[in-house]
Amino acid sequence: MCNLYNITTNQEAIRAVTKAFDRLGNLEPSLDIYPDQLAPIVRNIGGERELARVRWGMPSSQQAIYQAATKRADRLRAKGKEVDFQELLKMEPDGGTTNIRNTASKHWMRWTGVDNRCVVPFTRFAEPDPASKAGGGRTPNAWFAGDQSEPLMFFAGFWVPNWQCVRKIKEGMVTCDLFAFLTTEPNVVVAPIHPKAMPVILRDEAEVEIWLSAPWTIARSLQRPLPDSELVLLAKVEQEADNPPTDQGSLL
Repeated sequence: MCNLYNITTNQEAIRAVTKAFDRLGNLEPSLDIYPDQLAPIVRNIGGERELARVRWGMPSSQQAIYQAATKRADRLRAKGKEVDFQELLKMEPDGGTTNIRNTASKHWMRWTGVDNRCVVPFTRFAEPDPASKAGGGRTPNAWFAGDQSEPLMFFAGFWVPNWQCVRKIKEGMVTCDLFAFLTTEPNVVVAPIHPKAMPVILRDEAEVEIWLSAPWTIARSLQRPLPDSELVLLAKVEQEADNPPTDQGSLL
């Protein structure tokens, strides 16, 4: 499950591929993106394409939130505390779902139309690599890119505007725009590191155009592994931020 990626490019390159209006502000020369952070996406909005920053992590299902609230209520009752379950459920934190696989589910199907589609620029993405872990500490990451030069590429994603939820208890109820990207079966490059899934990657400007504008019956065909020859495992990448965010949300 991809929960870290990097973008090292410029806004002009993103605009050239996506034909988007730029409302991003200044993009950092190199940016590691973790769950629940703001990240650049190109989204369909109001009949236009907009390059903007949006929070990573789409709304989790009602079932997942209900189950989390039920567990929290049980823990509180075990401590002898009274619980107003409906209020607890309303304020249950939802760190967001970063990776989406089953687009046929009722939860995700409502956002498969053109108005809720986006593309997410990246130059490399990470998967934890337990096999390379030595001793204690964090599991190191394996990094993947289009080739060793780390060219600009795009994840196929969805976004939702003005979603009201509790992302973190300390924030309380907030209203924000949210995004996530699709996953699919891994190709032979990713599978040795992460055998369950890899992000859906759009190979060129034509596929970006299909994803952002075609009917779902056509666009969904892009949910497939990237050809093996179009992705590489990078040589050891410089260590990402020494202190990455520790609250990365619920990952479903």
